[in-house]
Amino acid sequence: MRRLIEQGANRLRRGRVFFGHGTDNAWDESAALVLHALGLSHADPSAYARRVGLQGQQRVRALVTRRIAERIPAVYLTGEIWFAGLPFYVDPRVLIPRSPIAELIERRFSPWLDARRIGRVLDVGTGSGCIAIACAKALPWASIDAVDISAEALEVAARNVRRHRLGRRVHLLRSDHFAALGDARYDLIVSNPPYVGAREFASLPPEYRHEPPLALEAGRAGLDSVRVLLGQSHRYLRPGGALIVEVGNTERTVQRAFPQLPFVWLQFERGGGGVFLLAAEQLPR
Repeated sequence: MRRLIEQGANRLRRGRVFFGHGTDNAWDESAALVLHALGLSHADPSAYARRVGLQGQQRVRALVTRRIAERIPAVYLTGEIWFAGLPFYVDPRVLIPRSPIAELIERRFSPWLDARRIGRVLDVGTGSGCIAIACAKALPWASIDAVDISAEALEVAARNVRRHRLGRRVHLLRSDHFAALGDARYDLIVSNPPYVGAREFASLPPEYRHEPPLALEAGRAGLDSVRVLLGQSHRYLRPGGALIVEVGNTERTVQRAFPQLPFVWLQFERGGGGVFLLAAEQLPR
């Protein structure tokens, strides 16, 4: 088994595939593909010591070959990824979860927010539902609304909501940002919106072409969705509430476009960045 993983990792390196959709190195990516091809769980400590027959080896090699030839992210081949310590089903209808916001959720938004005062959360652009579901797990007393403009993405999110048995607390709604929310109010709005500009999108590795463009592209400068969030969030936040948004590599563009806003840029122990926080009272009216 370990030899198969090593062989797969060497092939992935030679194939010069891009890592960054759930793994950041060839060994971990190969291990995920090998375990999936053999129907094994990474949580099984005996899996790595198993002997693999000829048919199993052929399945592994075929899956690695497809990863290299088609540049499909491994997560789309396995159908599963972990986010904030939880497993999620994913397919090309949704963006692959990889936001550093996971670390923030695991900490229950400490030290920035008092978790006990977060009773209602809105996840804008929920995709697979990972942020909404992780919030529901971390804040078991809170009610979560999760919106997305894509009906196909919401189908994936619904599957994950059922998987984690959160149908009573995570409510999915098709909406273009806040359009379908009426007069709802929240203690926290969190979002990993599309924020890739046209020039950056054109230069992305081939793996990104398998993700839904709607979840990545956001106009010429990558600010189309961020402008809506900054311009309208104050209407949907309760006093003392907060807005948390990931903008990734668009951080400097956001700072230049909104120099009057006192962004707090969050730091993460496990890496990643480009996530800002604004209190409700700091948002433009």
